[in-house]
Amino acid sequence: MKVNRLSFWLLTFLLAALCSCSSPAPTPPAAAVPVLPTTPPEASEPVPSSAVSSSITLPEPRFESEVSLEETLLERRSVREYTAVPLSLEDVSQLLWAAQGITSNWGGRTAPSAGALYPLEIYLVVGDVDNLEVGIYKYRPESHELTRLGDSDVRSELASAALGQAYVEKGAIDIVIAAVYERTTRKYGSWGVRYVHMEAGHVAQNIYLQAVALDLGTVTIGAFSDEWVKDILGMPESEVPLYIIPVGRKKA
Repeated sequence: MKVNRLSFWLLTFLLAALCSCSSPAPTPPAAAVPVLPTTPPEASEPVPSSAVSSSITLPEPRFESEVSLEETLLERRSVREYTAVPLSLEDVSQLLWAAQGITSNWGGRTAPSAGALYPLEIYLVVGDVDNLEVGIYKYRPESHELTRLGDSDVRSELASAALGQAYVEKGAIDIVIAAVYERTTRKYGSWGVRYVHMEAGHVAQNIYLQAVALDLGTVTIGAFSDEWVKDILGMPESEVPLYIIPVGRKKA
């Protein structure tokens, strides 16, 4: 059968159109992300079972001081060098209360939370605190207590997970803020991720300002391997670390 030139080009155009419609849309390239180590050079030691569920009641926090809010805002700075003088248990109590302490009969806390859902969990890595053994702890806001999860000083491992930032090891303690996103996203959907990050920022600023009022130094750390930090602290799969915050006594 003879096909004239016009018919040939029309047939070619139709075939090309059909092929393009059936082909899947190209997938855009993934956004570049920084590559961080995910596991330590050597496997972390497991959390000793004998240390789990040991609870420590913290001293009652104080609600007044001689340092004004305006002064703490004026003096707030990131401090990365600390002395070898230990913190007191009262210091630790005050910092944790500032982070997530209960401030109302219905359970409201020191930092705002979208829908009062409170997706954050606070871990404490203790290296040098009077009357508090070294180890890994989790803060329980409802009872203002610490639950002991491990009995090792893991500040060095935590510093390695934070890309070798030495002040994570040199602080007397490290406060680690973790999030359970699902607590917020199940109500607010994808917006909940934003709300969780806002809340973590509120908590970190509370810790900064409380540290100033206690004449302590602190700095917020965001560069670290999530999986490595989770492994060191024994976090459940549902939790994601957001901040590492070393605290120590400032050098003169």
